[in-house]
Amino acid sequence: MSNQIYIGVDLGGTNIKVGLCDEQGKLLHTLEGPTGAENGAEFVLERIAQYVKQIVEESSYEWEQVAGIGAGLAGFMDIPEGFVKFSPNLQWRNVPAKKTLEALLGKTVKIDNDANVAALGEAWAGAGAGIPNVVCYTLGTGVGGGIIINGKIYQGSAGMAGELGHMSIVPDIEAIQCGCGQMGCLETVSSATGIVRMAKEAVERGERTTLSLHEKIEAKHVFDAAKSGDEVSLRIVNRAAYYLGRSMAAMAVIVNPKRFIIGGGVSKAGEILFQPIRETFKKYTPETAAEGVEIVAATLGNDAGVVGAAGLNLR
Repeated sequence: MSNQIYIGVDLGGTNIKVGLCDEQGKLLHTLEGPTGAENGAEFVLERIAQYVKQIVEESSYEWEQVAGIGAGLAGFMDIPEGFVKFSPNLQWRNVPAKKTLEALLGKTVKIDNDANVAALGEAWAGAGAGIPNVVCYTLGTGVGGGIIINGKIYQGSAGMAGELGHMSIVPDIEAIQCGCGQMGCLETVSSATGIVRMAKEAVERGERTTLSLHEKIEAKHVFDAAKSGDEVSLRIVNRAAYYLGRSMAAMAVIVNPKRFIIGGGVSKAGEILFQPIRETFKKYTPETAAEGVEIVAATLGNDAGVVGAAGLNLR
């Protein structure tokens, strides 16, 4: 049994997930419960502290063996100072999360963006294990990302590095406004939200597609229809994949990672999404930058966040 353990917290708008890891990133135990965001930041931070203490009590470890605690939070942060500047999901502004949690727990606490810690989790103990330079995409409601260089999260000067979903990559003639306010972001076409939007627009235009049979279209319906040969769905999937591949081609000549890792719900579509991504990447990336680069699916699933958050104190 390792002498030290690390605890990771994945804070979402609906649920808090806590994980207990050893020094190699092996997830030993998890605990999940409601966030209670409607009760305010102080309540949520106290609840996190409660869950952290509870997970240790439920394990075979002692509190003294906890060497560090990390938390992944959705929103914009001042990471060095440990402040959550703004979290739309939680409706937090200027919350001193690090300082408050350290006071409640009496342990060192590190915080980072939720997409960054999910990337770190995959790099540490998932699809990027043993590879020092990786770029991770999380395809869900939006497009999140994380850049790992020499085994560590690259945060940039203001903590905004890795916001891959907000790469302005769609040409002006095709671009729509993103939720961030900019035009043509990757998120507008390659997220679940973007895929559903394109599907609804096709149905509203009267295009012949089996998607019209669904009262409420979901991204899964689009992928299933594409696999069955529905031409409209195939076009939508290929468009989402094309811009993902183009964005990776750009990242390849900037960061030059060994591996791109794709996670999130949309990644479960499989090869119908991955194959056109790889084809586009190969087409638009200089041979020397593309050589040996792999594009693979994430392996940790919903555990990536807690594993990566725990790893903030080690990586």
